[in-house]
Amino acid sequence: MSDLPAAVSPGNTSYGDENPSQEPQSEGRPQARKTAPTGFRIPRYYQILKHNIGGTGSLGAGDLFYQNFEGLNNRLARLNGREFINFCSYNYLDLCGDPRVATAAQAAIEKYGTSVSASRIVSGERPIHLELEAAIADFVGTEAAIVFVGGFSTNEDTIAHLMGEGDVIFHDEYIHKSAQLGAAMSGAKAVSFPHNDLDALEKSLQTHREQGKNALVVVEGVYSMDGDIPDLPKLIELKRRYQTLLMVDEAHSIGVLGKTGRGLAEHFDIDPDEVDIWMGTLSKSFASCGGYIAGNAELIEYLRYTAPGFVYSVGLAPPMAAAALKALQLTQEEPQRVSQLHSRVLLFHTLAREAGINIGEANEASAVLPVIIGQSDVTIALSRTLMDKGILALPIGYPAVSKSKSRIRFFISCSHTDDDIRSAVEVISNEISGSQ
Repeated sequence: MSDLPAAVSPGNTSYGDENPSQEPQSEGRPQARKTAPTGFRIPRYYQILKHNIGGTGSLGAGDLFYQNFEGLNNRLARLNGREFINFCSYNYLDLCGDPRVATAAQAAIEKYGTSVSASRIVSGERPIHLELEAAIADFVGTEAAIVFVGGFSTNEDTIAHLMGEGDVIFHDEYIHKSAQLGAAMSGAKAVSFPHNDLDALEKSLQTHREQGKNALVVVEGVYSMDGDIPDLPKLIELKRRYQTLLMVDEAHSIGVLGKTGRGLAEHFDIDPDEVDIWMGTLSKSFASCGGYIAGNAELIEYLRYTAPGFVYSVGLAPPMAAAALKALQLTQEEPQRVSQLHSRVLLFHTLAREAGINIGEANEASAVLPVIIGQSDVTIALSRTLMDKGILALPIGYPAVSKSKSRIRFFISCSHTDDDIRSAVEVISNEISGSQ
């Protein structure tokens, strides 16, 4: 017997009106319905999801996820006392675990505590917040920046707040879920265009732009499933022609793209002011947690006083702010981290293509590399083989990607060695060749 209440038991998928309980029929009295059960009832789709991922071996990949790793999430991962070469970390610049970043976080705890215990608009603001925001704006190349407590909520809240009913949002079909939800919450008309197809975007702009008082185009700097990047010069040309705002989500491109890691604008050698809204996260290259919006001072001031996810949220925890600030400083003081990352990324690209491995349209500057296998069961089997050989890289399948494009994603760090990358490519090449 399950310990869960009947209403939340996985086996209970009924909804009140489908099989209503009935009082015994009494003569002269209308039939009465019992009170509907209260509490959350598990949606049916989850039963299907649970079945699909619950198996092991060729039947599913459920046991590959939520594994309880030990220690730092850097070049090496430790699980049950065993060490793996880790290609599942977004620790691109190897700053999470750097003792100087940890020391900065510890000093912030000593000075400010573990929480600012209030929203910043009332009593939660501390100097460390303003220092971090000024450093982000300087690094990105904008007038100002604002830091939110979560990367997901940064996208969701900013888009939902800036756009509204009577507006229109154009977004890449592969845009992150946080941006999709922000668009849905805004009340604006949302128009999706085929991935990285800017000709299709222009047709959508021609068709739908006049339907919105305000318009926003949202893309990513590096797409986390495919490792490709958008054509920023063309996007800027379109935004000017059709009078839209342009927003770039740099979660996987800040700290990675460009000679010094300043992102997509530096990669294309374009003035950052050409983009209206730069979004980024602090949890990847910058060894912390949270997200930011960078742009002109007027936009940032407006968000500071009106964005619900900022005004009504506690301020970023001091150790998180201090860690991000120190990581950002080290990125600039030690440019070899970015150049070494670029070297490792190029090596993986070169070896993979020489071996005939399908890495799709991944850009040679991107630290995200998909190894596209196709069939889900073959992809899962390859992931298990890699683990058997001491390499951690996990499978991604439907619905995150289409059913015919299951893949294993590799996230490259500046701390990976040439031998790490050669070993991974060799195992993949041998397994693919052996299965053909």
